[in-house]
Amino acid sequence: MDFFQALILAVIEGITEYLPISSTGHMILASSFMGIASDPFVKFFTVAIQLGAILSVVVLYFKRFFRSLDFYFKLVVAFIPSAVFGILFSDAIDALLESPLGVAISLLVGGIILLFVDKWFTKTYIESSDEVDYLTAFKIGFFQCIAMIPGVSRSGATIVGGMSQRLSRKAAAEFSFFLAVPTMFAATAKKAYDFYKEGFVLTDEQIKLLAVGNVVAFIVAMLAIKFFIDFLAKYGFRLFGWYRIIVGGAILTLMLAGYKLEIV
Repeated sequence: MDFFQALILAVIEGITEYLPISSTGHMILASSFMGIASDPFVKFFTVAIQLGAILSVVVLYFKRFFRSLDFYFKLVVAFIPSAVFGILFSDAIDALLESPLGVAISLLVGGIILLFVDKWFTKTYIESSDEVDYLTAFKIGFFQCIAMIPGVSRSGATIVGGMSQRLSRKAAAEFSFFLAVPTMFAATAKKAYDFYKEGFVLTDEQIKLLAVGNVVAFIVAMLAIKFFIDFLAKYGFRLFGWYRIIVGGAILTLMLAGYKLEIV
């Protein structure tokens, strides 16, 4: 992977991590299109640069993260389902990460769901993420498990999960952002452990690529979060639903036409 390819992946991570369009799905597809998906370092890079995206949430919501211990306990409770699910089904999840076809189907199905979400959940009782109780946080955590299927979108699943518990769109989005911090940190830590357990050692060039990737992902993610919160409050999910359908449909069309989009 060269500098330009790392830059592209970092921009994609920053844009897609907090939008309901699946960052993992886009990273899989982008690396596959560029012909670098089989590189073990690329697989590590796509997870490691999530740290930059994590930091963007902490910076934007700095005061919320240092308000009370109760805030952290709720995030831990919401994180538990995906942590348990990830440990029990890690091999199956890794297998799914190798399938562009699965990403395309998930994008399509998720897109169709997003077209109707705003009509399904119209009554809201919780207008602030601070009002989320422990049971609600735990329930939202189960929706995050669905996002382990590449192409589903972690943010999309948890926001919809929050809305199903009568959170407003803004409150659900903010809680989703906060929940991303322990979730993405744990995923990055596990990937780093697996990377070194297999005997891989980062070169100086790879360390530079990781540094640049995290900085770019941090900056782009901050801009994406600000855009998304305002856009979601005004217009809802419909545009994101159509985007997912178009992208998923385009990928399926290419694959049916014989285009080789394989990850080995």
